[in-house]
Amino acid sequence: MPTLFRLLTILAIIAGIIYGIMAALVYFVEPTRSELTIEVPLPPLTPVEPEPESEPAPPAPDEAAEATGGAEAAAESAR
Repeated sequence: MPTLFRLLTILAIIAGIIYGIMAALVYFVEPTRSELTIEVPLPPLTPVEPEPESEPAPPAPDEAAEATGGAEAAAESAR
């Protein structure tokens, strides 16, 4: 138990020193203020034209054969 108490005491002292350094920086250091202007280039605006509505594409030949039960595919393979 004395080793744990010693470790916690040392960690508390180190944390106190760090806290004291941060407090000293807040109270004693004054930041320099200056005006800063940064120009950000914007991309040119181009109007987007809506695409006209179109009819759905016809099914692919493989899908058409599956939809008809494969009768067309069997007829084509017989030729």
